[in-house]
Amino acid sequence: MQTKIEKIDSSSALAIKIIDDYSEDELDFLSFREKLALANISHPEKKREWSTARVAIKDALDSLSVPYPGFFKDEHGKSQSMNGSGYVSLSHTQGYAGAIFHREYPVGMDMDFVREKILRIGKRFLDPDELDFLENDPVHFTLAWSAKESIFKCQGKKGVSFRDNILLEPFEKGSTVIKGKIRGTDYADHHYRVQAQVLGDVILTYTIW
Repeated sequence: MQTKIEKIDSSSALAIKIIDDYSEDELDFLSFREKLALANISHPEKKREWSTARVAIKDALDSLSVPYPGFFKDEHGKSQSMNGSGYVSLSHTQGYAGAIFHREYPVGMDMDFVREKILRIGKRFLDPDELDFLENDPVHFTLAWSAKESIFKCQGKKGVSFRDNILLEPFEKGSTVIKGKIRGTDYADHHYRVQAQVLGDVILTYTIW
């Protein structure tokens, strides 16, 4: 997978970047608050992931001609724009970082490498009904995990269980749309349509409220 910038529509875009080192000049677009946050990250790989995710959101915003406002994490760990305009979701996996932005609606995005071990931990995050329709295949399981992660990020609140509160409708391994809902919480009765792509060994999912 290479760098990817996709304008979804006139109000939203996503970008994926290969995790890399960036100079101070290349990161000069960051807000003062973000530069302080970056300076406080001591682990080199975490610093690279953080920086690359910000470059990704900058690319997505540029494709929409939206000025970069700076972002911070709220009490639920969800990134928020510093000017209160628009919605963003960030993600990273081995070697890649990405971001999605929408002018008007909450978004959630996730990227995950496909690994065999996900078959062993499926019962931790899957409802029995989901286990019934999923093939015993790491791609199918990773799609389910990633779709739930995107829904979780879109709703943006803590205290939602992947296994108990997020339920996916049956879908095929080759599906490009996965439908799901949150149940049994204050955030129930909202149905999500998650876009899904298999990019080599990486699963990309995202949803727009």
